[in-house]
Amino acid sequence: MLTRIDHIGIACHDLDATVEFYRATYGFEVFHTEVNEEQGVREAMLKINETSDGGASYLQLLEPTREDSTVAKWLAKNGEGVHHIAFGTADVDADAADIRDRGVRVLYEEPRRGSMGSRITFLHPKDCHGVLTELVTSAPVESAEH
Repeated sequence: MLTRIDHIGIACHDLDATVEFYRATYGFEVFHTEVNEEQGVREAMLKINETSDGGASYLQLLEPTREDSTVAKWLAKNGEGVHHIAFGTADVDADAADIRDRGVRVLYEEPRRGSMGSRITFLHPKDCHGVLTELVTSAPVESAEH
């Protein structure tokens, strides 16, 4: 069962400048940064609030690290802006299987490692009314990398 909005992913050309905009304009601070080599992105997670299920909601700012990454291709086509929405779930495997059974294409056969040690998969935007949708199971707090 999907429990919350985990994050909204925002593609950007300059991660540092975008972080500064969100800090200066809204007061959001960086909670976590990392480079995800597999996805070809450098990212910053800005925590917005805690949630009742023990998780949190974030803005995820994404800067491509290579031209062949999905985010780089998306930026070239669409420019900066909202890239995807991610819903939190206690069991990404079960929810992805359930959603697949409902006729929605799941982009990864098996969930992959996401931000802060989470497990993720994506749903095809053509099956989700034009919205790239991510499912996220957060890592246990003690094992999340900060």
